[in-house]
Amino acid sequence: MTTTQDSPQARSVPQPVFTDAEAGAKVFPDSTARRYNYYTPQKRKQSHYEDVTVDVQPDPRHYLTQGWLYGFADGRGGYPLDWTQLKAWGSDQPSPQRGPGTGGMIVKEWPSTGWHEFRDPNEEWEMTLYRYNSNVVRQVTQNVEAARQSKAFEQWNPNWIRFVEQHVGAWMHVDHGLGLYLYANANRRAPTNMHNNAISVNSMHRIRAAQDLALYNLTLSEEIEDFDGKAHLETWNSDPAWQGVREVAEQLTGIDDWCEAIFAANVVFEPLVGELFRSQLVQHAAPGNGDFVTPTVVGAAEYDFAERDLRYTRAMFELLTGDKEFAEHNKAILQGWLSTWTERSIGAARKLQPLWSQPDTKPPRFEDGLDRAKSRFRGIVVGLGLEEPKELGL
Repeated sequence: MTTTQDSPQARSVPQPVFTDAEAGAKVFPDSTARRYNYYTPQKRKQSHYEDVTVDVQPDPRHYLTQGWLYGFADGRGGYPLDWTQLKAWGSDQPSPQRGPGTGGMIVKEWPSTGWHEFRDPNEEWEMTLYRYNSNVVRQVTQNVEAARQSKAFEQWNPNWIRFVEQHVGAWMHVDHGLGLYLYANANRRAPTNMHNNAISVNSMHRIRAAQDLALYNLTLSEEIEDFDGKAHLETWNSDPAWQGVREVAEQLTGIDDWCEAIFAANVVFEPLVGELFRSQLVQHAAPGNGDFVTPTVVGAAEYDFAERDLRYTRAMFELLTGDKEFAEHNKAILQGWLSTWTERSIGAARKLQPLWSQPDTKPPRFEDGLDRAKSRFRGIVVGLGLEEPKELGL
């Protein structure tokens, strides 16, 4: 039997046609450049942070030739500069006028603004956020787990157990509320991606700190007999000592001006109330009452603010108080915000005073702690070129 094998037939396949329009086809002066050149680096060499952050958010005052691609119902587009009363140089210059059919109109002089000068000294972006927060969570988790294994919670004084379940637990409401409703909201309203990144990382710090306290509360409920894991709710809702903090925290979340929100929270509330509670009360009192674990949990949040969030806040407002066009305008507004929020924060801090007498082994006097908080606050205010508000003497 004889078999024959058909010869293979040629297949008809479309052949590629090169038009010199594909990526990499054109040759121009920067074809081989390994760095972006659409911005001026803050230092001699541009950083990875700047490459992934600067001008990522479009702006028709910078490079967005076709104007905003989207807008709001009232006709405003993108990120209106009037979302804050503060101004950076160039803010009053009109955006390029575009009409039907102008498309990508060439603009000879971009009416840029000083907002684009801001650089976060922490150089925060997506990778740094994940890396930093994962390290903090890992450290806190290891500390708590080591305490469980060594039965460290058995050393706590009974009064200190009640203090932690009521008052340390109550602070998670502050962190959660500000993180979710103040910083996340301000992040959306800020006019550049440099501001957005810094503020959103600040938001994640506060939300993570609230989660740290919530998980810690669950651990203590399992490890300590009769630990009331729900006591912080009643404390936050009804304890007279906390109603000043609660009122100010809720007022902060209602601020519409994104600059005022960041200023009031990071320049005023945190030094006068947050650091007062965390550093001058909890971290001072805990060791004397047999607790060497809670300071590590609270201390992580303290480091977030003192070493990272306050650093970008200073850099942001130093530019505004030293602005070449609107320095005096900005200082006048900031002084008004200082007066308003200092009075409210001092009032909230003083209502916390009864907490200093509750632990068996007490921390330094409330007035001494408040004086240290005021001194810290003065340094921040003066460093921004502002005057100490008279309300600090209340």
